[in-house]
Amino acid sequence: MTVALDEHLLEEARRLSGAKTKREVLELALRQLVSRLRRREIIAHAGTIELSLTQEELQKLREER
Repeated sequence: MTVALDEHLLEEARRLSGAKTKREVLELALRQLVSRLRRREIIAHAGTIELSLTQEELQKLREER
């Protein structure tokens, strides 16, 4: 795949992230973007899902992870 990118921005991202390759920079950036967008989705749904779990059940679920 070929993509035209701002070389200065890519180099700055590589330097700041400590990545060794352009591919590593792009994969890191994509992972961070996906993570941020997932959090945004979760926040948008906050308070819209009703859970009928007890405090003990929630604790057990956390411990199982």
